[in-house]
Amino acid sequence: MAPLLAIPPFPGARLPDFAVPANGAGEEHAPDAASLLDALAAHRVGGCYWGRQMAGPAVLDASNWPDDADPWALLDTAEAVSLPADDPRCLLALAAKIPLSAHGPDGQPQDCDVAALLRAHLTGWQWRDPFSGEPISPAEAIALCGFWRRLINSNRDIVAALGFAHWKRPTVAPLLWNGRETPFRRGVPSGAGEGKVAIWRSRLSAAQDSWLEGRSVLEVEDGFIRSAGLGADCVPPLSIIVDRRGVHFDPNQPSDIEDLLEHGQYPAELCERAAALRAAIVAAGLSKYEQGKSAPLPRPGGARRHVLVPGQVEDDRAVTSGGALSSNLELLRRARAAVGPDAFVIYKPHPDVLAGHRRGLMTADEAAAYADHVETAASMAGLIDMVDEVHVNSSLAGFEALIHGKPVTVYGVPFYAGWGLTTDHGPVPARRTARRSLNELVAATYLLYPRYLDPETGLPCPAEVLVQRLAGREVRLDQKARALVAIRRLAGRANRMLRG
Repeated sequence: MAPLLAIPPFPGARLPDFAVPANGAGEEHAPDAASLLDALAAHRVGGCYWGRQMAGPAVLDASNWPDDADPWALLDTAEAVSLPADDPRCLLALAAKIPLSAHGPDGQPQDCDVAALLRAHLTGWQWRDPFSGEPISPAEAIALCGFWRRLINSNRDIVAALGFAHWKRPTVAPLLWNGRETPFRRGVPSGAGEGKVAIWRSRLSAAQDSWLEGRSVLEVEDGFIRSAGLGADCVPPLSIIVDRRGVHFDPNQPSDIEDLLEHGQYPAELCERAAALRAAIVAAGLSKYEQGKSAPLPRPGGARRHVLVPGQVEDDRAVTSGGALSSNLELLRRARAAVGPDAFVIYKPHPDVLAGHRRGLMTADEAAAYADHVETAASMAGLIDMVDEVHVNSSLAGFEALIHGKPVTVYGVPFYAGWGLTTDHGPVPARRTARRSLNELVAATYLLYPRYLDPETGLPCPAEVLVQRLAGREVRLDQKARALVAIRRLAGRANRMLRG
């Protein structure tokens, strides 16, 4: 007998044991049959739930039920099901409330023993959390499969993926997998057909950009807890964002995260989960590219009010897409004017700029005109902990300061501006009318919007799993990735020398 549930074969995943025979242990605590069947139907899992989508015949039976097809797509169009009484697919038919005719080996009608089928294929197994190895209940295993199913379903209409660098593809592929392939394409796709095109816009060629005219696109960007290392150093992302409306940093058009914040529902359970995640991120000292809690930083300005001003990449789309100041120097000047001469202003250049990969470096004299100190070594989380307030253009550091409980002043229009949590100087869109609590903002930003990959198993995972991985140990790169990072760092140093 095999279990009813399985982990989908995500590309590159290292599949751990999901179920082992329980030998009767724990079955007395199993939920009743009706609740388990309802859970299977609610999450649409069991069998090859990631399989190809196809309509089935009016009467489904063992001869016309392909093993590689999504059973729920077949059941959606079925009027009746006829199966051997010991076939585990009887459970799916019952869960879908499709009339079931069960029969014995001789073809004669036979009652279906639901309890025995559940015991053989669900409750008689010990389910294990693939990320921790800890035991979980059958209901929790069903819910986890439902999490994977929803991710796969969201990718079903993707017919091509353009602009994805080769070094990103191994970690992005599982998060864009549609159950059959991750459709990365080089050049201009041929025969892509109707559907959505997932794009990493900053890497599109002119020909690809032209081909996309009139097509429906999904914008893909790095997630907000991305990796232990820079994207500009070719460290692959462990989190991405896939936006069907726009992109989170462009205030000129709606985005999925803006819609979540304007119209989303935030029940108490979700807010409690967000509060716990926020506490874990702060305790671990995590930010977008960094991991690890450092010792408290000294306050170089003594008793003066300390203000952190994080720089950005000046040619980044988050700066050029609208609503943001055009230069780090102008940001620093505006921040100094706002806080006055008595504040101790700390300027932190963006790590990609410091690495020599991107634009935005200012001279020492330019920085000294407005900043009391330029910090290049301390972590963002450590600096946020030390200062009294943070002033940003449209940097994610402003959001990270909010989750640390610090006042944030914003001169651009990042996604977290306009909800009542920041002092806003940028042109916030009038469509942002909702007022949100910090936990609601965290829930939208970390729990509902991005997708995450577990670096241990290679499986898509909830946000908490990646936070735990990054907080608990160093995430190591393979040999090929380490070599690429070394090459990129050498190139960055050369770029800095050339720029003087």
